[in-house]
Amino acid sequence: MGFLKRIFRSGSTEVENHRPAGISFEALSEEELQTHLAISRYGYFELTDAVRPSYDLQIVPRQGFRRDRYTDETGGIVLPVVMAAVTRPTLMEVFLDLLDPLGPVVDVVLESSHHGNGGSHDHYRDQIDIPVLKSILLDFEDLLLNDGCTGVAVVAPSRGQEVQLDEHKMIIAYGEPLEPFENRLITADVYPDPSIRFVTEAEHVHSSNRKFVGQFERLRSRLGMDSGQPDDPSAW
Repeated sequence: MGFLKRIFRSGSTEVENHRPAGISFEALSEEELQTHLAISRYGYFELTDAVRPSYDLQIVPRQGFRRDRYTDETGGIVLPVVMAAVTRPTLMEVFLDLLDPLGPVVDVVLESSHHGNGGSHDHYRDQIDIPVLKSILLDFEDLLLNDGCTGVAVVAPSRGQEVQLDEHKMIIAYGEPLEPFENRLITADVYPDPSIRFVTEAEHVHSSNRKFVGQFERLRSRLGMDSGQPDDPSAW
């Protein structure tokens, strides 16, 4: 499955990142690890190739969404968010449908952590028509769904809203009103569940492959992106 990168992260933005107690991937044999990585379905819910939950299944993946809050540590701004887990067969369709409330023209950000060093590198494109963006993203569905080192965010700065398909292949929508996003999730049989927990809230592994590095660069080129920060970082 290419190379792996382990991430230990709390699902809450208000507590420190942590490594929960349990059976760590470091304690597994190669056979145990490969067997676990080969499991993609938990009941009705199917994972993409990008991420796998903890070996001892501290959190069993399932479909649903919940409201939460995102706190900007720099500015202290608190934004309401909807966080959703969607089964693989409908994940891309649902993500693209959630872009419509952002308006006809948006900005887009690609995030990559292919080069390691524990960080990520962002690429920006201002002002792209939603139909054009959707068409391009569909052409790179394999990358966006199955690469654990690639994430995409679609932003409507004037509305103060954003929709992400992150490295964990979770859908995250920021900014009021949240109801249009929630209504579209429910229409797609993704239902509210305040008790749902996501794989990000326990130890988990990301998976990538060298082929995705080239695909990422082609996607960046199709979007006409340069790397680096936008002129006004506060807009993000």
